[in-house]
Amino acid sequence: MKVAIFTDTYVPQVNGVARTLKRWSEYLEKKRIPYRVYAPDVRSNEEYVDHIHRFNSVPFWLYPECRLALPNLIKIKRDLNDFQPDLIHIATPFNLGLAGLHFGKKMGIPLVGSYHTHFDQYLDYYKLSFLSPFVWKYMQWFHQPFKKTLVPSLHTKRELELHGLHNIGLWQRGVDHEHFSPAHRDDIVRRHFKIDAPILLTYVGRLAPEKGLDTLINVAKALPHNLNKNIHWLIVGDGPLRNHLQSIAPHNMTFAGYQDGESLARIYASSTLFVFPSATETFGNVVLESLSSGTPVVAANAGGVKEILDHGKTGLLCTPNDDYSFTQGIIDLLSDQEQLASMRIQARQEALRRSWEEIFDQLMRDYNEAIGDAKLASFA
Repeated sequence: MKVAIFTDTYVPQVNGVARTLKRWSEYLEKKRIPYRVYAPDVRSNEEYVDHIHRFNSVPFWLYPECRLALPNLIKIKRDLNDFQPDLIHIATPFNLGLAGLHFGKKMGIPLVGSYHTHFDQYLDYYKLSFLSPFVWKYMQWFHQPFKKTLVPSLHTKRELELHGLHNIGLWQRGVDHEHFSPAHRDDIVRRHFKIDAPILLTYVGRLAPEKGLDTLINVAKALPHNLNKNIHWLIVGDGPLRNHLQSIAPHNMTFAGYQDGESLARIYASSTLFVFPSATETFGNVVLESLSSGTPVVAANAGGVKEILDHGKTGLLCTPNDDYSFTQGIIDLLSDQEQLASMRIQARQEALRRSWEEIFDQLMRDYNEAIGDAKLASFA
């Protein structure tokens, strides 16, 4: 098997999709399966390699961290003719995805798609809800030729089926249990960020309207003083709301910017609770990373997150966009040290059940099925 992957996000970009696709490419290398990745040029110092083809790109206005590539169609066609892939995996509905779709149909190469982001839900937060019907019309057309569209959660599967998409399969997510581990809990995080408070509440993610951060700020201000005096908030990530959030944040909140590697692993493991108010997640990689680190999660009861979090056992699911629900959930957990200790153990156990190897083995079976279906169709 030879695989060509078209995506508008790939490492060194910092997001769940980019990291997942990088891990998938590492799996393909381990299995000695030839592959190509067609991705935007992110102007980094990354060493370019033969199997990753980069193209000039511009920021996507709705999501600046996502780059819209300006693909060189002649270069792509020449490379696909040389490489002769057995399957094309399209992980973006934008320019590079359209290029992959065009050449897949023209060259008779089976197509598999993956759906990662609820862009239609994002429109609500940017006062562009009137565009939603047009987005779904486009998605129906874009995904129609795919042998299968892969999604990270049952919630997302139902959402796509309600909007007329078909042949939906599950491609869930795993977590690196060694990297995100309770073993990384130490005092380095508190020393580095000059945190004296015994309770550390953490958020990791993009600082953007669709992440529900107004709820997080309101909750941070609403916690009772006798508890709040022992709490410090650490906000990890960046995005268009950072300056605004910093201007209205309480005094016990630190903005850490992007963190990765050992630093991010330490932050998760050293936190008392992970607070994640986003109601727009197709999965929620950061929630699983926190659980793997042995840190319980207080999150919105919405999207793919509610399929990861076991309410009352590994954390709490709160009413989306409800300040009181989140505030009370945090108070309840911090007031019950015995339950909190139990949740730390169960959080880690839950994460250990999610193996990247098993998930990628299933994706390989989906690939083989799509190729097999295409071969059968050619003989029909």
